[in-house]
Amino acid sequence: MTRIPHDPSGEPNPLTALALDDLRRRTSMKWRTYPADVLPLWVAEMDVPIAEPVVRAVTDALALGDTGYPAGTAYAEALAAFADKRWGWGGLAVERTALVPDVMLGVVEMLKLVTEPGDPVIVNPPVYPPFFQFVTHMDRRIAEAPLGADLRLDLNALEEAFQRAVAAGGRAAYLLCSPHNPTGTVHTAGELAAVAALADRYGVRVVADEIHAPLLAADAAFVPYLSVPGGEKGLSLMSASKGWNLPGLKAALAVAGPEAAADLARMPEEVGHGASHLAVIAHTAALRDGVPWLDALLAGLDDNRRLLAELLAAHLPAVAHRPGRATYLAWLDCRALGLGDDPAQVFLDRGRIALNSGLPFGTGGAGHVRLNLGTSPELITEAVRRMAVAAG
Repeated sequence: MTRIPHDPSGEPNPLTALALDDLRRRTSMKWRTYPADVLPLWVAEMDVPIAEPVVRAVTDALALGDTGYPAGTAYAEALAAFADKRWGWGGLAVERTALVPDVMLGVVEMLKLVTEPGDPVIVNPPVYPPFFQFVTHMDRRIAEAPLGADLRLDLNALEEAFQRAVAAGGRAAYLLCSPHNPTGTVHTAGELAAVAALADRYGVRVVADEIHAPLLAADAAFVPYLSVPGGEKGLSLMSASKGWNLPGLKAALAVAGPEAAADLARMPEEVGHGASHLAVIAHTAALRDGVPWLDALLAGLDDNRRLLAELLAAHLPAVAHRPGRATYLAWLDCRALGLGDDPAQVFLDRGRIALNSGLPFGTGGAGHVRLNLGTSPELITEAVRRMAVAAG
């Protein structure tokens, strides 16, 4: 796959555009869950202004009264063009896409297509907590194949999980997080091809959550699962929501490999009704015209990753941290601090900083926290200062 270096092209760093007072005027979950003395670096919302092409597209639609129901394939066409230019993947076929309300609801619908109630769904903990919540809510069983000590896919553990999942003769699915949340791991083409080979050997269907794909470090290359040999039977969920900070504008796309087109065609037509027309307009504008903004953001995130590593080394050297090559999230191993299984609670109580507890991420999450790097260098610096105070 092609790697596109970050080229901000004169765009200002979005992560430095807003002051803390501006951010505290926001009414979203990140800024309203905790009291005003708590610094929130937890949920996946970035502290950025929205890219101007997105603002313009939505504002123009509102001025026109264009607030009806979504129609057409503009979103899929924009994503296909972005994937071709950004990742060197020309295989995203518009006719093998379907609009869904958001990535996790899309995951649910894809899993319904390839599994039955009671079937196992394999995940790689520590992993995004809604994987557990949504899968169990839809009456499927979670089966774990934990990441290795290097925070990469453990193919031996995955094969064992696949063997167990199909031993009774039923159906099974593998919910792949790519790039991985919370570790920021970017799976290689070789790893993904090995996954596809295992899935084919055991008859396990792969559903890939690729929502963080636009958020790559400068030296990383994203490989779409559907692009690897054997990925033809896969299903993927993609969206502009993470890359351009649009979680409140809900829309995503389900994408099928060539041999999964018939599965996607069985998805009920009404599933697409849950997406917002304004969100589709926003996401399309982001993918078509918001790339310079994205590049400026990615350059800022690269700087923030380096800053966090330097601050931890200086003030919390006992915290183990492998900087991720994707996402705007940092996975911190705080076990050596002696703060127990849930250091996030200690950081909140003693340091007045909100981070995600590692416990809901499943096996491997105890003693860890997830920190949101999608903010200013000043707030990252203040966050580490507060963590150091809390750790004593």
